Order: sequence, then structure tokens, then C-alpha cells
Amino acid sequence: MPRIQQLPVSVITKIAAGEVIERPASVVKELLENSLDAGATRIDIDIEQGGCELIRVVDNGHGIHPDDLELALTNHATSKLATADDLFAVRTMGFRGEALASIAGVGQVTIQSCVSEAEKGRRSEGENGRWGEEEIEARSFSPSLPFSPSHEAGAEISSHGGELSAVRVWNGAPGTRIEVRHLFYNVPVRRKFMRTPSTEMGHICEIFTRIALAKPGIHLVLRHNGKNVYEVSASDDLLTRIGIFFGKEVRDQLYAIDARQGPAHLFGYIADPACDRGNAKAQYLFLNGRWIRDRALGHALQEGYRGLLMTGRYAVAFLFLDLPPDAVDVNVHPTKAEVRFRDASALYSMVLATVRNRLNEEELTSRLQPPTANGASGYFSPRPAEATPSLFAQPGFPTFSKNPPSPGVSAANPWDPPAAALPPSPGMSAATAGGDLIVDCPSPGVSEANPWDEVRPEPAPPIPEVINAIQVHNTYLVVETTDGMLVIDQHALHERVLFEEIKERIRLGSLDVQPMLIPEPVELTADQAAVLLEHRHDLDALGLGVEDFGGNTVIVTRYPALLGRRPPAQILKRVVDHLMNKERMPTREQLLSDLMSLMACHAAVRSGDPLAPEEIAALVEMRHLSADTHHCPHGRPTALLFTRQELDRQFRRI
Repeated sequence: MPRIQQLPVSVITKIAAGEVIERPASVVKELLENSLDAGATRIDIDIEQGGCELIRVVDNGHGIHPDDLELALTNHATSKLATADDLFAVRTMGFRGEALASIAGVGQVTIQSCVSEAEKGRRSEGENGRWGEEEIEARSFSPSLPFSPSHEAGAEISSHGGELSAVRVWNGAPGTRIEVRHLFYNVPVRRKFMRTPSTEMGHICEIFTRIALAKPGIHLVLRHNGKNVYEVSASDDLLTRIGIFFGKEVRDQLYAIDARQGPAHLFGYIADPACDRGNAKAQYLFLNGRWIRDRALGHALQEGYRGLLMTGRYAVAFLFLDLPPDAVDVNVHPTKAEVRFRDASALYSMVLATVRNRLNEEELTSRLQPPTANGASGYFSPRPAEATPSLFAQPGFPTFSKNPPSPGVSAANPWDPPAAALPPSPGMSAATAGGDLIVDCPSPGVSEANPWDEVRPEPAPPIPEVINAIQVHNTYLVVETTDGMLVIDQHALHERVLFEEIKERIRLGSLDVQPMLIPEPVELTADQAAVLLEHRHDLDALGLGVEDFGGNTVIVTRYPALLGRRPPAQILKRVVDHLMNKERMPTREQLLSDLMSLMACHAAVRSGDPLAPEEIAALVEMRHLSADTHHCPHGRPTALLFTRQELDRQFRRI
């Protein structure tokens, strides 16, 4: 077995580069962060061949002192930290002193820098003993080396694979100019795994986008092969920058958010649910001006959109979080992309409440888009018909009444609990039908601190008065309104109303359930039975009683009344399938929400169900019962609005 030995510096440098420098975009990120820490107000980035041949970053920052150039290319040499305690109060983008040395180990690097006049003045004052602690912390050069007047013109240094040249005089403008050529030229294995120039340039554009969004007030220019890709002016605000990178479509569908809780400040923009995406790449989270990724806060964002997005769709958001440096640990990831919060649960609640309350303030009814010239249109296709008897006449169908608007979370402090609970719904009474006993009993398994008590929706915006309505294809309701015409999906709307009704009954502990005179056995597999029995207390809260019957068999002992005469075994198997399809077990709130959605979906009228005029009127009236009847619990729109103005335009009246 080989003996333990000390690795050469060249090998150590390449290992460090493997952690920090993954591709050309990593180089751009590190150089941009150094420029920002140096106080630059303008940064120009020139790229050739996707960064494989050249990366040049030029800034007008404070510059690097000539005596510090060699140190700048040395591992763990930095001007941003002095003691271990500084790690818990990091205010700069970088702090480890690894980036330049790692880049120099795998590329051909040239640094040219000239200290700005303001920096020279502060340096001179420092030598006379007149520096304060804050000024020392803000400097971009080492405090241990004296300034030499012979270097006032600036200096440059080169490194080829870690081999440093002598420091030479350089005459240039104040600031720093860094060139990195032939990245990974001495690590052929890494270079072989580089993607095409266009792919690598795409990653560089993403890094540029993050920096431009995180740092308003900085003039940024990105060029590729001599052509401008992006130029962002220092005067461009955040909304303008979002429009530059993501287009007018996204920019015009954003809602501003702003919330504070103690020292935490959350602000930015969230997009309308209609502006969703197939992945989470359009979710940007910034902490103290630094882009980060955080699974918990991303989950809180998605939870804020629960019921407004379909499965597999993701919200668009640009969230900025300001925290005191001692409330977060940024020294947990090689590229500082992940952090550790001191109070992660409070931040989760803050993001969830802020997003949900802001969306509840908006009228989110979808709008019909007229057909385009190429034949594409914004109309939704009807789903296959599933003919079933109308559930308006089925036993156990609940009656509805308009509830008073529920108190919402204060806009000034989204963490504050609601001022009062909702009063009982006067139309929610026990009923009997067809000889089946319907009892009104409290729901076991739901504690008084119900998760829905934390965030209550704001009152819905006024809904235009309904004038007339008809059913089309036994699937859609066409409703005349004062604003134009609504096309309502009867199943989606009824599903949302039932979902809200179930949630309210669970909150009040008054869900109607039907005990079964003869419990119904259901055969499952061993793993299905285990998962189901593990969550039987949550199922009890929904009125679905499940007991172990031995082996792989369970029995259904009671049943939610609103499901009428639907086979209990069918519903139970759907519940089991839902639980088994989860990659990781959901929280109790998520599980209850998912199961309520499933129950509401099965209890609602279906596509293909003919409705009588009075049933149509009753269903349309139900749109007034909830603040978010514009989407079903699965995120599909319940109604599409075609305005009178759009109708007139299509018929060439205007």
C-alpha cells in the first residue's frame, strides 16, 4: 500500500479548482463577485467561444495594490477576513481567498490593476493612523503591506497553471482587468467534458442574470465573440431588468410583495399563476444581495401557490431576503450557493404567508385569448366525458350559504395570527336521506391549532353580477356578466367549492360523516396497507374511518357524507395510490389538502353531467362562496373571461 505523502502545490490547486471552478460560468461568477466587493459601478465582461478561450472582466473598482498582486493569486489570501469571528458576520460576496488561486491553477491568467485615487487617499490616511474599523474592513487590499509610491501607475502579473511571473508596471485606468485564457488547458480530462460554446454561454448568461438582478445600480455589459449580449444600465430598476432578461410577458404579470418580521425583510415580485413554468429555474431567491438556492424556501413559495398551479408546474418569482449577517451561515457550500439559517422555520412561514396573502388580493380569473393567425388559440380543450348522475340530487350533498369574509393576515406582519375565527356557516346542518344516517360529529385527529388558522384568505374582489347562463356540451357554463362573458368549467368550479366547504367543516369540527352498518373490507398489498394505516388519523379528520382487519385487509367503518353513494373501496384505493406516489411523505397539512382535493374531485359534478336551470344557477352562485374560486384545487382555471371589448374587436366593431 502506498505511503502517505504531502501533495505538491500544483495538485492541491487543481483539487481546489475542481470544487470551485466547474465550468467557464464559475470563473465569471467569481470574477464578478470580486469586482462587486471592490466597489465597482461598471463591469464589462467579454467572452470568446463560450469562455473556453477567453474570459475578460474589467471593472472600475478600488483596484488591487501592486504589493498585493502575488498574494491575490495565493490560496487563502484575502482582504475580506481577519479573524475567525468574521466568518459569522460576512458582508462581502466572497471571503475564502480561493477563487483567483484556483482559476490561476487551471488557466492562463493575467491581472492588471490600478488603485483608484480615493483608495490611495484612504491608504495614506491609514498609514497616519487615522483609519476606523469600518474603513479597514471595506478595503480591497491587504493591510499588512505598505503602499509604495513607485507603484502608483498600477501593475500587472501573470500566471500560467500556477506559475507566477514577476510583477510589472502597468499604465491603465483605475480598477482591475482580469483575463483568463484557455481554461483547463492543463487539465485535458476536464476540458474534454466542456459543452459546446453555446451551452457554456447559456450558463454564463444565467450567472450574469443573477448578478444583474441582485445588484441594482451597477452598469453591466456582457459580450460574446465581440457582440453585445446584454447591457444593463445602472439606472434600470429591478422591474426593468426582469423585463430585459425574461421579457414583457413575465414583467407585466408580476405582483410586488413586501413584508417584515423582526430583522427579516422580504420583498420582490411573484408572478400570476398563469405565468407558470415547467421547472423551478424561474424562481430566484437572493439573500443579502447574493443568489442562493434553498429547498425549504422554494417549497414555501410553491405552497403559497397551492391550488393555483397544476401538478408539475412551478411559479415564477424574484424574492429578496435581507437578514443580519449573524442570522445566517454562508460558509457551508464551496460556491456559497447554499446557506444555513438560524431560524429557518420562521422564514418558511414568512414566505408562505406573504405569497399566499398577496395572491389572495388579486382577481386571478383567467382570460380567454382569441385565436391567432396560425390557428393556435388560448381555448382549453374539454376533457373526456364521464357521464354520472347529477350530484345535486344525491344524498349527502351539502347545502351552502355565503359566509362572512374571513379575517386575513395583516399585510404589515404576515406572521401575526388572525384576529378571530370564522363563525359557523349557517347553512351547514346535518341531513338524512334515503334511510342513511348522517351524523354531525367532531373530526378526530385535528388539533385546535389547525394549520389553516394561520393563513386565512382575504375577501374576494367583487364578482360581476350574473345576468344569464346556459350549459354547453354538458361540460361548460356560459355566463353573461356586465363585463362580458364567462366560460365556467362546471367540474372545476364545483370541485373548488366543495374543497373550501370540506376545509371549513374540518376547521369547525363539523364534517358530516356516515357510519357504515356493515364495514366494507378492502384488499391491499402489504406496503399499501402499512402506509394507509400509518395515516389513518389524518383520514379520520376527513371522515374516512379505516381499521386493520388482519393481513393486508382494512375495513372502512365510516364515510364522508358528501361522497354520497360512491363505492368506498374505490375512493380508498385512490387515496392509497396518492400516498404511494409521493416521493417523500408530505406534512400533515399537505396530506390533508391533497386528500381534500381528492374527495372534492370525486364528489363534484363531472364533465357530461346535464344540469337543470336551477342547478346551473346554484352552481354559478357558488362562485361567491370563496376568495379563490378562480382555480380548482389542482390548479386548473375554473372560468375564462372573454371581455365585451375583446368580443367587439373580434367582430370588427372596434
